[in-house]
Amino acid sequence: MTQITLHDKVFSKYISSGEILDAVKNIAECINNDIKNEELPVFLSILNGSFMFTSDLMKYINFDCLLSFIKLSSYDGLSSKGEIKELIGLNFDLTGKTVVILEDIIDTGVTVEHLVGVISKYKPKQLKIATMLFKPEAYAKDIKLDYTGILVPNEFIVGYGLDYNGLGRNYPDIYKLVK
Repeated sequence: MTQITLHDKVFSKYISSGEILDAVKNIAECINNDIKNEELPVFLSILNGSFMFTSDLMKYINFDCLLSFIKLSSYDGLSSKGEIKELIGLNFDLTGKTVVILEDIIDTGVTVEHLVGVISKYKPKQLKIATMLFKPEAYAKDIKLDYTGILVPNEFIVGYGLDYNGLGRNYPDIYKLVK
């Protein structure tokens, strides 16, 4: 599909599922090299958006690990609300663990900054951040991103876990808003 319509907006195909999978494999290779010797690292997937990225990434992680989910929300429609609501919390202690945050997209950095603050209270051994998509033009924080899949412009995109008011997460490709 070259175009999709979600609610009242039209989106055109921007990044293919093949390009996405290549980026996922590259991130997995880096993580495998960096933390393969850590004792049961914890992958912390941010729902809802990162479910596809997490699922694909885990297929290429070649060591034993733990996986947990947290649900945060900062978007309403096409723009960030600027506030974070923690909807589902952590389900086990992260003290002394290597933690890898898995994000679908990082734009302003508000969500990841909040999450780093929450996780830091658990005193992890180390904290790493992996994001499938990154909008460097929108990023306004000083938090280091350890693993980045694809750089994207500061445009609204959907697909591969990303949505517009609940629709579009199921598409394997990524689409950008047609202006």
